[in-house]
Amino acid sequence: MSFYRMVFLPGVALLVSGCTGLTSGVPERIVAERGGFIPEGIEYDNLNNRFLTGSLADGTVYEITSNGSLIPAFVDPELVASVGIEVDEAHNRLLVTNSDRVSANGGAKLGVYDLSSGKQLAMVDLVASIPDRPADSAHFANDVAVSTAGVAFVTDSRMGIVYKVNPYYQASVLIDFGPDVEFGLNGIEYHPAGYLILVSPGTSQLIKVPVNNPKLWSVVDLSHPATGGDGIVWAADGSLVSVSNNSSSVMKFRSDDHWRSARLVGLASFEGQATTGATVGDDTYVVQPHFGDPGAPVILKAKF
Repeated sequence: MSFYRMVFLPGVALLVSGCTGLTSGVPERIVAERGGFIPEGIEYDNLNNRFLTGSLADGTVYEITSNGSLIPAFVDPELVASVGIEVDEAHNRLLVTNSDRVSANGGAKLGVYDLSSGKQLAMVDLVASIPDRPADSAHFANDVAVSTAGVAFVTDSRMGIVYKVNPYYQASVLIDFGPDVEFGLNGIEYHPAGYLILVSPGTSQLIKVPVNNPKLWSVVDLSHPATGGDGIVWAADGSLVSVSNNSSSVMKFRSDDHWRSARLVGLASFEGQATTGATVGDDTYVVQPHFGDPGAPVILKAKF
């Protein structure tokens, strides 16, 4: 049974989705029935009580059941490589960053789907929103977050851009850090106080971007580096979980000053490489995609 819990942070109440008694029915470790589909992104769909993962290999978004069965849940010939995925439960949608790992210029689109039926609602060309775009520009739509009003935000790792997509599926550039920016862009989350948190794998930093005034972006003062930061996700207690893709660990940060600074409050370690995480009740689960080998991907509970 789904619910929404209010998590109170200084000056703001954060709405976090969850599920009563949910973690008691979710195994601590789920091994997919086969490898090769490379699930870089993971989400938990509380409305339908299921794990969803993207696929860098074939673009399909799969449901992975508790026994590891793969069910093609969102199949679309326009999906080349589904990278980051975000369940927008308030609007019954699934948001999928759509990239191209093969072509030299890559790709950056956002697929939007009805969460219940799997029907495509939109396929937004993010690249077309860049003013005076160079003909040889290279792109990789990586991760996506959504506001309470249904506005989506997408990181383009190769261009150093955060795109904004309004509820009418019109795209624009929220902020352009430039392709040569040293920190790069990967995971992204939206805070209902009106700002984004980004993770930088290049410098192990978190970056705060006010949505209404993105030029006032700032680096979060961390007590511990967000090493190898890939996916980030809000935990049920209001902390932020950052999944490291190069240190076999997950870091949990908490802020008492609206993310001007944050301290490390939890660290979970495991064997193998993980990329992104999903909140399931009070717990965080990560996905291990097996990029370089044919091994079966694993969904694993992070034990802090």
